[in-house]
Amino acid sequence: MAKRFHLLEDSQTHDHPHSHKQMWVILIIAILAALLLGSSFLFFCRRRRWSRKVQLGSLKAEKLQLRRFQVEELEKATKNFSADCLLGSGAFGNVYKGTFEVEGTLAIKRAHAESYQSVEEFRNEVRLLWKVNHPNLVGLVGFCEEPGPKGAKILVYEYVPHGSLLEYIMGRGGKNFTWRQRVNIAIGAAKGIAHLHDGIKPSIIHRDIKPSNILIGERYEAKVSDFGLVKMGPIGDQSHVSSQIKGTPGYLDPAYCTSFHLSPFSDVYSFGVILLQLIAARPAVDSARSHPNYHIIDWARPSIERGHIEEILDTTLLSRPCNIDMMLTMGELGLRCVAKTPKDRPTMTQVWQELENTLYSVDNLINKQPLRSSKPTTTPTFPGATEQGHHRSFDLDYSQSFVSIDGVGFQKFHVELDSASIDMIRRI
Repeated sequence: MAKRFHLLEDSQTHDHPHSHKQMWVILIIAILAALLLGSSFLFFCRRRRWSRKVQLGSLKAEKLQLRRFQVEELEKATKNFSADCLLGSGAFGNVYKGTFEVEGTLAIKRAHAESYQSVEEFRNEVRLLWKVNHPNLVGLVGFCEEPGPKGAKILVYEYVPHGSLLEYIMGRGGKNFTWRQRVNIAIGAAKGIAHLHDGIKPSIIHRDIKPSNILIGERYEAKVSDFGLVKMGPIGDQSHVSSQIKGTPGYLDPAYCTSFHLSPFSDVYSFGVILLQLIAARPAVDSARSHPNYHIIDWARPSIERGHIEEILDTTLLSRPCNIDMMLTMGELGLRCVAKTPKDRPTMTQVWQELENTLYSVDNLINKQPLRSSKPTTTPTFPGATEQGHHRSFDLDYSQSFVSIDGVGFQKFHVELDSASIDMIRRI
């Protein structure tokens, strides 16, 4: 009996390590299963999160930091795309003001059904616009794409609060639209377009540069918008052959219209028209004028070439002193931009550099340069003898004359500053 007991005890002693092994195996399997389930859960969550980012064809989603909006969100933000929220409309689509709880106010561009020939065309535009990042270009925030060729195709941009340049040239705000503001906006817009041409590879041609597509930001800086007609630019000195002319009459490059060859110089032409509009506050095409001066280029060219920029000036500018020489320089630059042969036009980089150099050289001449003269000192009383509230006495010679523009009288000053001179004009 004792022997049998010992045998049973030995048997139990040998079975105990085996049961421990089974427990360890079960534990390891449970841990591996938990890790597998956890990894699967994390992968699912990450995939869901990135589903709100861009999922366009073979494009890697994590490289595009754009939000994918749902139609319901956009309908709520725009009160179901109400006319009360409509900011503007065009051939490409309508733009609405949308208000969101987190993002605040955004501009929502809803394309017409026929605006895109395919879903891939819309996706390509999103890829293209994602690459655009510049303070003088309206930034893309996100998009909405519904399946099918007739599904909603919506682009969501940052909201620019102060309207378009067109409203300031031809509508509200024009009376308070100073010359300095006009030049600064011209410089900013030129920088934005130059970035499309030279700062992105491959380059981008806007194809629809016009005042309504230059928006005015919070600090009255220019932001170029509406990339609905953008085209990938040519390589090197080549031009892109377009099968269909697109753009806005009055701003279309005649060389592009006749040859179907599109290049960055087509944007330069359009911008040259805008420079003339900033000076004259006239529409690009004035149907009330008889041929051949119905276009602002034909109307302004004779006065600019004769050096009489005051003949075409926006009269609202003349309520305060104006630097005639700088205005003439800008007018001459505008004519160079609209040269008949595209290669005779400056690049957009050259345009903004010339505008900036002219602006700051005039600032330096008036505000910073020591003024000395061997001739008797004269303190003129015409407006502009003060700067930022400080009265200054200039050692200068000046003369004045009177001119008439469309029956309105103006007093013109010619100021001699050592070897330099400035012409200024004011309304009387």
